[in-house]
Amino acid sequence: MALFTTAFSSLIHFSPRPSKTLIVPKAIPPLSSTIDGSDPTALAVLGGGSVAALAAVLSLTDPERRRKLQAQEVGGGDKEVVREYFNNSGFQRWKKIYGETDDVNRVQLDIRIGHAKTVDNVIKMLIEEGSLEGVTVCDAGCGTGSLSIPLAKSGAVVTASDISSAMVAEAERQAKEELQKGSTDGGSIVPVMPKFEVKDLESLNGKYHTVVCLDVLIHYPQNKADGMIAHLASLAEKRLILSFAPKTLYYDLLKRVGELFPGPSKATRAYLHSEADVEKALQKVGWRIGKRGLITTQFYFAKLVEAVPA
Repeated sequence: MALFTTAFSSLIHFSPRPSKTLIVPKAIPPLSSTIDGSDPTALAVLGGGSVAALAAVLSLTDPERRRKLQAQEVGGGDKEVVREYFNNSGFQRWKKIYGETDDVNRVQLDIRIGHAKTVDNVIKMLIEEGSLEGVTVCDAGCGTGSLSIPLAKSGAVVTASDISSAMVAEAERQAKEELQKGSTDGGSIVPVMPKFEVKDLESLNGKYHTVVCLDVLIHYPQNKADGMIAHLASLAEKRLILSFAPKTLYYDLLKRVGELFPGPSKATRAYLHSEADVEKALQKVGWRIGKRGLITTQFYFAKLVEAVPA
């Protein structure tokens, strides 16, 4: 969730590839959607002096104007831009990043590893209280199934949705393939095929034991994110798990630096959220944060919180 420039001069040390269960694609973007690493413009790793210099440069730029022009070209606001992006170029890009292909660069691989860590941590949160067999889970913003599929393998009854029809179709395809394997591995749990739907967050309804929304709030400014958090909490009976791009002075500056290098692949706005603001939104609807953590790699940053009724 935090790619701020198209290229860096430092080398990245990668840990071994995560297990297949945890790297099933889920296409939600980092802070900047320019993740190809193909832009010839490169920034050196930021030091204290360069951060100050970049702050001065940023005061003379207007990346938000470019974002507004993109929205006008698509014919709408944030939601329309996101839907258009993930049904077209974004779908192919993020399917590759969170897939198993070796056709990725070092930045893309780093994001893949970071996202897999987030999914792994969520699954650990979910199973800490016992078996997931028969537990109803809403995966809001499911992408192509990186969380929905392992949850189904664990016996959860999953309802998964995404604003992108292309993502939902790919998630359903991968779920059928993966769960057929799971039903013949001799395990005691017979997985239930998730129910996949093409819906945005506002359109979700029903009641679930647990609601999970990973890396989706990045598409909502804080005033709208408050409403989305309240809505998601209204769907959950016992637990709500959220991940979001953390808003700090340093991360905010790096995000703005990334916006100076648009590139052909950058197509969506990215909004950072402070943990305090997210906590306030939860408190307003009678929820409190029980567990929290931060998942980071060199290019991926995600704040993860688990909320329960107060």
